[in-house]
Amino acid sequence: MRNRRLLTYVLITASVVFWGISFIMTKELFLSEEQMTVTVLITIRLAIASAVMIPLLALTRQLQRIRREDVKWFLLLALCEPFIYHLCETNGVRLVSGSLASVIIATIPLFVPFGMWAAYRQRLRMPLLVGIVLSLAGVFIMLLGGEGLSGNLQGLLFLGGAVVIAVVYTLLLVKVVDHYSPLVVTTWQNVIGLAYFLPLMLVFDGDTLPMLSWSPKMLGLLMVLGLFCSTLAYAGYNYGVRNLGASEACIFNNAIPIFSLIAAIAIGQEEFSWSKAVGVVVVIAGVVIAQLPSRQRGSFEGSEGGVKGE
Repeated sequence: MRNRRLLTYVLITASVVFWGISFIMTKELFLSEEQMTVTVLITIRLAIASAVMIPLLALTRQLQRIRREDVKWFLLLALCEPFIYHLCETNGVRLVSGSLASVIIATIPLFVPFGMWAAYRQRLRMPLLVGIVLSLAGVFIMLLGGEGLSGNLQGLLFLGGAVVIAVVYTLLLVKVVDHYSPLVVTTWQNVIGLAYFLPLMLVFDGDTLPMLSWSPKMLGLLMVLGLFCSTLAYAGYNYGVRNLGASEACIFNNAIPIFSLIAAIAIGQEEFSWSKAVGVVVVIAGVVIAQLPSRQRGSFEGSEGGVKGE
């Protein structure tokens, strides 16, 4: 039992690390490959993830077929994530720093309960409201401490759109989550999302493919994003949810901005500043406070899901 719990902590921590560095790797691809476009990057990433997960689930006999009555829900889920979500998130990462992007995306669990309240009239909790205020304050601390609003407004709007889409996705997820495993849902989303992205990429950005360097660095970053961030990270996180419970596993996602900032500083993509460090700590504190139990009976206990690094 102790060894299983230790393995669970190791795997879920690795997932958080992968999601944290995914923002920095995406930013590095845009910095090192001038011809890289959003649709090309996402299409290749989804192709790698799908090429690995479909055979793996088929060989382990875990690949569930989509029921006819659920096809519409999977089409809508994939339209939200990965299609619209990745378009917003990746464009945001292209325009702002990877660490700031990770902090904004890490606020998604804070807003899910508002969607649940609007759709299902589930009550909001006071710790949630306090956590939202703190997390937003942390984002502004990072902005004022170096990022600034100037020149980054479009990127912030893209990332804000990603947060909204993630909330809509969560509301749709309840339609299928009881009938399929989380890993199967993610795999089919990637496959359908690839079907959405491939024609879009070929029509608008297909002519950029020959202009890419296809260097070992580029291929290595794409492989890590596809295999580790879009595949193994989800597998590790799902393992954690199964053994720890969704609420406990979700807490680990609070560390995503920390690993993003560490990775960005380590490779010289960003410089350390106390304002960034304080901003990250304030955001994390807000997310932790938002997950504290409420004394109100019948109140909504928060999102059971976690944050996605792509």
